[in-house]
Amino acid sequence: MLKKKWELEQYLNTSLNSLEDSLARAQTTLRNIRENRVAFSVGLADKRRCVGPVKAAVNVTYQSIFINIGEAYNSTTGVFTVTRSGVYNLALTVFSDAGSPGAPLAICVSIRQNGVALAALREKYDQDQEDQATVVLLAELHVGDHITVSLQPGCWLCDDQHHYNTFSGFLLYATE
Repeated sequence: MLKKKWELEQYLNTSLNSLEDSLARAQTTLRNIRENRVAFSVGLADKRRCVGPVKAAVNVTYQSIFINIGEAYNSTTGVFTVTRSGVYNLALTVFSDAGSPGAPLAICVSIRQNGVALAALREKYDQDQEDQATVVLLAELHVGDHITVSLQPGCWLCDDQHHYNTFSGFLLYATE
């Protein structure tokens, strides 16, 4: 009887140790996921604001922060700095208003990775007073990469409290 009791205690202790190890690994994984979350979503402005037209390309600085988990988006510079290598979902929606019927409309922006265009939106037209466009893409990014939205020469964006111009991104999955 004592032998059976000892065997049962050994089995329970081994099982408990195994469960404690599994719990510790799960907690570590969860902590890593929480510490490495990256997501941002920003709007151009909270009140009527137009940017441009510009003579030279400039970074668009989105001032209305909806979410900035990981604090990787800088609203002063308009730069999203990658803090974790991985595949990211990036989305850009732009809007412009010509101001009056017959006036030229010019939306010309690009999402850039370290100064190189990943995708661009362009609309130059004088038959339309307002226009809007969206691009969504996946990109493999690396720690330290800078992602910006660049407004091109001769173009402009207009926004207000309705947030017609937005820029968002999030880490889909880490690669390192």
